[in-house]
Amino acid sequence: MIGFIGSVFSPWYRWSGRKSPQNHVCLNVATYGPGGRFTMTDRGRTALRQSRDRLQIGPSAIHWNGRDLVVEVNEMSALPLVSRVQGTITLTPEALTGVEARLTPDGSHTWRPFAPIARIKVDLSQGHKWEGHGYWDANFGKAALEADFKFWTWGRFPLRDRTVCFYDATRRDGSTLALGVEVDRRGEVREITPPPLTRFARSLWAVRRETRADPGARPRQVMNLLDAPFYSRSLVETVINGEPSTGVHEALDLVRYRQPWLKSMIAVRVPRRRNWTFGD
Repeated sequence: MIGFIGSVFSPWYRWSGRKSPQNHVCLNVATYGPGGRFTMTDRGRTALRQSRDRLQIGPSAIHWNGRDLVVEVNEMSALPLVSRVQGTITLTPEALTGVEARLTPDGSHTWRPFAPIARIKVDLSQGHKWEGHGYWDANFGKAALEADFKFWTWGRFPLRDRTVCFYDATRRDGSTLALGVEVDRRGEVREITPPPLTRFARSLWAVRRETRADPGARPRQVMNLLDAPFYSRSLVETVINGEPSTGVHEALDLVRYRQPWLKSMIAVRVPRRRNWTFGD
């Protein structure tokens, strides 16, 4: 689940010239397996309400109650399986961090890992009801991702007594990012030297994929979650400091994403709903 103000993967936001992020807001929800659905409706400024503890996007909302992050989902899934996706997602952090990492030297893109270790409870339509490991972060940017990056991967891998996260990127100026952090159950964050960057099989759309792994270990996909011409999300098994771990991995090819022909393809999955009227 991702809440957007300035929906970075919306072609409508790109076509608008990215002048008003508040006019392109979205709650993206993706579920997997039998009954899996994908929602990513681009909504106009009348659908946005913000307060200190609540973000309202049309019929859906994200609310922080001081202990839990509660997501109230009321969306329509995209083609080809158009249906309503409703329910509640509740994330309970074990601890909150206070760190922020620059992804570019000038701070035009930053990453904020609020709660890399959390518990989550999901109760959504289409039979998606479960509890398990959760994770909560945010990204902030002053420019389009494709303006500053060519390619990036991100991974979050839970270990026995901590979680490790890796950000690797190639920027458009040729410089690179190689960030590794570990977070313990008290919310303490330490930057670490990542193990070697190791390639593994490309996605179904042939997006290049790589992540961190101990020397001699070979990462592998355990489950494909989301596959697009420019993006891959999957469960990946790797080995970190001798400990096997299965975590969520993302790969993003922003050279592909820059191609104008791709925007029309994405628009099929990202409908635009300009107007919204609240009931009160």
